Amino acid sequence: MSEATQASNQPENPYARTPEAIQEPPVGFGQTLKFLGPGLILVGSVVGSGEIILTTTLGATVGFTMFWWMLLSCWGKSIIQAELARYTVSSGETVLWAFNRLPGKLPSLKANTKVSWFIWVWILYLIPSHMTGSGIYGGAGQALNLAFPAIESTWWTVVVAALTSGIILTGTYRFLEKLLIVMVVTFTFITLTCAVLLQLTPYAITWADFQGGLTFEFPAMAVAVALAAYGGTGVSSGETMAYTYWCVEKGYARFSGPTDNSPEWVGRAKGWIKVMQADVSLTLLLLTCATIPFYMLGAGVLHKTGATPGGLSTLSVLSSMYTETLGEWASYLFMVGAFFVLFSTAVSGLGASSRTFADCMSVMGVIDPNDYRARLRILRIWAVVSPTIIALAYFYVKSPVLLLTIGGIAAAIMSPIVAGGTVFLRYFHLDVRIKPTWKSDIILWICFLAMLILACYIVKIKFL
Repeated sequence: MSEATQASNQPENPYARTPEAIQEPPVGFGQTLKFLGPGLILVGSVVGSGEIILTTTLGATVGFTMFWWMLLSCWGKSIIQAELARYTVSSGETVLWAFNRLPGKLPSLKANTKVSWFIWVWILYLIPSHMTGSGIYGGAGQALNLAFPAIESTWWTVVVAALTSGIILTGTYRFLEKLLIVMVVTFTFITLTCAVLLQLTPYAITWADFQGGLTFEFPAMAVAVALAAYGGTGVSSGETMAYTYWCVEKGYARFSGPTDNSPEWVGRAKGWIKVMQADVSLTLLLLTCATIPFYMLGAGVLHKTGATPGGLSTLSVLSSMYTETLGEWASYLFMVGAFFVLFSTAVSGLGASSRTFADCMSVMGVIDPNDYRARLRILRIWAVVSPTIIALAYFYVKSPVLLLTIGGIAAAIMSPIVAGGTVFLRYFHLDVRIKPTWKSDIILWICFLAMLILACYIVKIKFL
């Protein structure tokens, strides 16, 4: 076989930055729209279990009192997402390779090599993140059980795991992007419609309700579910990390070209960073439009009826938000919306975690980071192993709320670690020619310190 034939059989490596891949950034709003997409995959992961289960549970628990808290969760994390992605677009390094630059080295899986302590922290974080996944898969299984009650939700969870694994094994980035666009648009439209129709019912939301939700109250009895909702909604630490992979596979870093001293490279890098920032803005808009209506439904319906989601009845209780506002027929609408929400999260989440795990193995020295075939092999193995673990966990803990609460609290603790790593990269490794403005730096520090204070508070009340 000739070298040319062998090269043609090699899969395209989206992580390689070569001069041949250079592409000038788009000019104008219309052209920029064509290059958006990573945010849509991220929204498929962000708007899911946290919104449909944790957000509504918080609303059911405290009413409109913590409306401000959900706005903070939606809006307060995107700056970390954008600044970490800035580093990725300019350097081509995904999050684990970037965070491997953090000081403090520990032994790796490969002899005579060391990695940053963060790599081991991420590996430990796989435990609570799989509990989150179990809550997501279990919620999707409960949604299917509502539609087809002859099969128990635990076995539907196995079906969800198998479908998710199959999509990741056979799908590419472009396939995932198109699939999740359909799901994101569908469940966002359904949720917004129900929130609007709520105003035509006895549960209509008043201006006084909104005012009560902006008083910055923090009821002591809702600490656990509020912290879990903060960790499980908006762009969490895991999704912030995952976004670097979607940006790379979309081509932002590759199109910028290898870093050099030329002004042309600076111009391209800044141009593609602007495209990424537009994508982040799209993410923020969509997740806000999908998150807030869920809170409104939980506070406006479940809180007033005294219903609280939990255990195997979680999805059936949540369906009452729709049936109370639209009638019994709306339970079918809820089943479709809930399944799309949770299944899109499962697909996007597994797509991200399998890429991160493969990247971890390259950082650890288990595989050659330049061997894309080896990376794909690890990715496919993890795409089977991870859903299997997640589905089995649901057989032992059949409460999506409990599973997601544990995972959400862990995500909230992980957030300042990721934010701190982003701050470190900003000041010690980011190319000074594309550094953010001083105003962005101030916001970055505010977000980091807020996450750090919140994480310390969680550790104090939950573990000390």
